Amino acid sequence: MQAKRWLLLAAVGTALMGCGSENLRTPGLEEYNNDSRRSSVRGRLGGSDGILVFGTDRSRRATDGDQGGVGIGVNAFLWRATLDTLSFMPLSSADPFGGVIITDWYSPPGVPGERFRATAYILGRQLRSDGVRVVVFRQESRPGGGWVDVPVSASTSAELEDQVLSRARELRSQSVATSR
Repeated sequence: MQAKRWLLLAAVGTALMGCGSENLRTPGLEEYNNDSRRSSVRGRLGGSDGILVFGTDRSRRATDGDQGGVGIGVNAFLWRATLDTLSFMPLSSADPFGGVIITDWYSPPGVPGERFRATAYILGRQLRSDGVRVVVFRQESRPGGGWVDVPVSASTSAELEDQVLSRARELRSQSVATSR
């Protein structure tokens, strides 16, 4: 009698393991189900950190343009170049997996009534001319002591993006030269 229970439990467990999350059709999650970058838990007993029972562990698979399989989620040269280019401003936040760098307010020397802030977005894993976007914010102080947003020239963002791309190309050529 005990053996029949264990056999039934094993059969039900095996059948349920075949029902992976990739087979589910949930409205609004189709893009998530088709995203090859997410980690796979299919065939793991006990969740994502569990024991691999069936198949291969696709969560450890290197993806297109990856710099070794583990690390930041964006192009490493663009990431480093953006940090280098914006290094004159204090860093507020940096997300290497999402590719977002946010600086804190910066007042240039000699212009105390004006301050700038930048947000940079690394848009992919490839080193391309459209792989980075920099948004600059500018404020001026008012006599009453408050700060007021003022427009920033579109060329300011474009110049910063060009500097990032130039630095990224420089870093890449240095990397290629040292690897030979």
